[in-house]
Amino acid sequence: MADESAPRASVIIPNWNGLRLLRPCLDSLRRQTLADHEVIVVDNASTDGTVEALATEYPEVRVMRLERNLGYSGGCNAGIRAARGRVVVLLNNDVEAEPDWLGELLAALDRHPQAGAAASRMMSRADRDVLNAAGDLFRANGLPDSRGVWQRYGPPWDAEALVFGASGGAAAYRREMLDAIGLLEERFFMWCEDVDLAWRAQLLGWGTVYAPRAVVYHRMSATGGGPLSSYYVGRNTVWVLARNYPTGLLRRHWRAVLAAQWRIARDALRAWRGASARARLRGQIVGLLTAGRWLPYRRALLSRRRADDAAIAALLD
Repeated sequence: MADESAPRASVIIPNWNGLRLLRPCLDSLRRQTLADHEVIVVDNASTDGTVEALATEYPEVRVMRLERNLGYSGGCNAGIRAARGRVVVLLNNDVEAEPDWLGELLAALDRHPQAGAAASRMMSRADRDVLNAAGDLFRANGLPDSRGVWQRYGPPWDAEALVFGASGGAAAYRREMLDAIGLLEERFFMWCEDVDLAWRAQLLGWGTVYAPRAVVYHRMSATGGGPLSSYYVGRNTVWVLARNYPTGLLRRHWRAVLAAQWRIARDALRAWRGASARARLRGQIVGLLTAGRWLPYRRALLSRRRADDAAIAALLD
């Protein structure tokens, strides 16, 4: 039986040494017009006094203090398991939300009962007219990207639409969907785990709606970037393909997939003196060498799929 006292939404914010970013983020959540929600900060063993500061300054926030850093995916999953809301909302600590953000995000889900997720309109905090993401897309060549990134806001980004996926920086997920498809893959640690989840959702019959009136402002690379992130992007991009890309579509697009990976490797080699370039290539190589570990998972997932190749192909950019 459903818990009638449970909030409609649980906003989960993973954090690692991000107190300076958390304060404006939490202040924006205090201004939300939708009151029926809880806020959970999952602290990945920070050493900057985050837990102590939140207890004093934001007593309404539930704080989960982890003994070690589980990364973005592990931190989010810990929060999801503890959350009571019927909709789970993941939010980066480097994001500030408009007052009606949460209400608009949930309203989009109400309008699209077939959608298991809703994507926010993410704008650059440095230039509030420039898009960071209008939902996520996935290219036939195997590379994920953000819809509308670096473009001025306006048509077609002002229209509600069904999209491939939602950026985990500000995304809502129905609890019902997560119960059916599972949580974020914790072995990703950080980067592309939201893309992996979007693949799983689409293959198992859950859509994603982009909600342009659900607006947040994002400090680009405030909580990530550099060689560490480059390594995980390189590795996890390959892992997403190994875990999810349907065999029939891979047969159709394998040349484009290989060409895209070669371009990444070539560019890294050309910029070899840069630590981030070397890390991206290292991650790519590790991804290729370890791709086989996902074969049992892949077979199990594709045996359950509800969306055929034609339906998935229509979503690819």
